[in-house]
Amino acid sequence: MKAGDILKLKPRILSQADRESYFRDGFVSVKEIVPVDILARLQQVTADFQEQSRLVKQSDDRFDVSPEHSSASPVLRRLKSPDVQHKAYWDFTCGLMADVAVDLLGPDVVFHHSKLNFKWFDASDTVKWHQDIQFYPHTNYNVLTIGCYLADTDMTNGPLAALQGSHDGKLYDQYDEDGNWTGMLSDSDAAGLDGSLVKYMTGKAGSITIHNARTLHYSPASKNSVPRPLLLNAYTSADAKPYTAHSSPTVNTYKIVRGEQAVWAEHDPRPCQLPPDWAGTYSSIYAAQSGENKSY
Repeated sequence: MKAGDILKLKPRILSQADRESYFRDGFVSVKEIVPVDILARLQQVTADFQEQSRLVKQSDDRFDVSPEHSSASPVLRRLKSPDVQHKAYWDFTCGLMADVAVDLLGPDVVFHHSKLNFKWFDASDTVKWHQDIQFYPHTNYNVLTIGCYLADTDMTNGPLAALQGSHDGKLYDQYDEDGNWTGMLSDSDAAGLDGSLVKYMTGKAGSITIHNARTLHYSPASKNSVPRPLLLNAYTSADAKPYTAHSSPTVNTYKIVRGEQAVWAEHDPRPCQLPPDWAGTYSSIYAAQSGENKSY
């Protein structure tokens, strides 16, 4: 569906102003939208997983950890695929967040993936400028990610930032000069971005961020000693079909979470860069951007 058609539909969760901001800027944030009881459950489950990560020595199929990670000083960068790690996450994904997705994608919504990213007091936890759609190109750009802050997030602990209007701009090359996938803009491309258009999405726990898959975004390193978790869920409209294989599918991948399966695919004429053949090798954006694995 086109933006104008979606905006004519009655919203379930978001205000009309929020929806208009999303389509104009390519992103929007909404303060403290998650009910207190749901937020508390997510926070407790997440704390349990953080504790469990102390038992791993290196990244595995559940945890992405920093090379400096240890049981005494854990540095958990990501809980992979939280949708299959605990019922609380999946309930959230196909509950409130699915209704939010409907307000921006239209009535027929497909779940794509989830992840739970952490920020630590460590300069290496910067997520550099990138666009999501090159990781998982689709036939159209009705593809978005909804993030939920599980802890209060201000400028001291690495909030998500996005570049206004970039969803309507160019898609950037996210390979390096040697043809290695980096999942980020080159230093020269990043340096050319207009800093006056960068907006930081801060908020207390229970606030959400939403950005289109074409939108340029990043998050700075945290200056706070307390880890900042951000639970992310990606969705597509049902008429947006993937061009490439999913990098880390779960039993929930491509499930219809609202509405019905599409009979026709909608195609956007604008081209999209293709990612490498993951072939089960993809770990996380942290590993790609730091060059930990050059096989991508």
